[in-house]
Amino acid sequence: MTLRDEAVIAGVGATPYYKRGRSLPQTPFELAGKATLAALDDAGLSVRDVDGLALYSFGLGGDTSLFAQTLGIPEVRFTAMLTGGGGGAAGSVGLAAAAIASGMATCVVSLMSLQQAANRFGASFAPPDPDKPAGQYQARPSPEGSFIQPSGLMGPGQMFAVLANRHMHLYGTRREHFAEIAISTRDNARRRETAIMRDPMTLDDYFSARMIADPLCLFDFCLECDGAVAVITTTAERARDLRQPPVYIRASAHGGHGRWGQAITWMGMPDDEFASSGHRPVATRLYEMAGLGPADVDVALLYDHFSPMVLMQLEDYGFCGIGEGGPFVESGAIRWPSGLLPVNTHGGNLSEAYIIGMTHVKEGVEQLRGTAVNQVAGAEVALVTGGPASIPTSSLLLCKEAA
Repeated sequence: MTLRDEAVIAGVGATPYYKRGRSLPQTPFELAGKATLAALDDAGLSVRDVDGLALYSFGLGGDTSLFAQTLGIPEVRFTAMLTGGGGGAAGSVGLAAAAIASGMATCVVSLMSLQQAANRFGASFAPPDPDKPAGQYQARPSPEGSFIQPSGLMGPGQMFAVLANRHMHLYGTRREHFAEIAISTRDNARRRETAIMRDPMTLDDYFSARMIADPLCLFDFCLECDGAVAVITTTAERARDLRQPPVYIRASAHGGHGRWGQAITWMGMPDDEFASSGHRPVATRLYEMAGLGPADVDVALLYDHFSPMVLMQLEDYGFCGIGEGGPFVESGAIRWPSGLLPVNTHGGNLSEAYIIGMTHVKEGVEQLRGTAVNQVAGAEVALVTGGPASIPTSSLLLCKEAA
């Protein structure tokens, strides 16, 4: 049995994107339902057709059984969840494809619902306080955390700054390279009505922004947002009669090098992978499964919670050599529409919205349908990634046509 082209993405849907905490009085559970219904409508399907849920992290904003009951799903035949925060974004669609290819389900929903505020459904890990909005994505205390926190590594930005500094030390990477990623991503977001950040950004703006975790300034950080995105996966045969042209799932891989482990919350990776995105083994398996390589990819939707990690993913997926990501982006290669490999044409986590990577899947689908706002001419293959994060990181290769 092979995954190749057995499953397709038939629908995508989203709520509006909100600045942190501004989706209230809606709940994450409500946002999840709205995005799912929008995706089903996009596909020309109904809740009665759904028989599977493939999720990641805390994607539902509530309990799976309650979600099925509330939406009126007649029977759930498949459920699965990846851990790893945003690392599971692309992989959740891979889980759905595996369920379809194996015959365990016929119509599977993957989704992320995020609300950066405490609420009565307990979406925040912090104790709810109606007068003090709290981020949903907050780590619990742990022995591992107690090991790194005395070094000042209290949050993901500080932790990824260590990897960025190491990359700069080893390869001569400069902040101007990170700036190119932030600025090009913002330019893409400016054309999208859905984007939260649409003001133009110059190099002076970038270097004038406050430093948060050296070498990462304000514009190297993703947004803090509310909203939800859902993706509908079904069989290739069924999709022929649906509303949208199918987008074929050519390959999906998730996991990572075993010693990558907890990644930034551990800092014990092998030296040859320390200044990386942790994606190299995943990239190798993805290309092998697809029978494709970096030269076949027309548009890349790379998880961009921090700008240096886009640069490192470009290396790990073979678009340039290890250590050559800086000159690659400096050449204009990732710019739309003129670049060799347009990256994050929707504005990404940095400028459109941070729905923990699911906007990247949505953009990949729209690019291959030919309906994207910043359409890449002749796009036939899209790479979508989840993470860098702790294991699993994940990725998808989506194709306009079956092999």
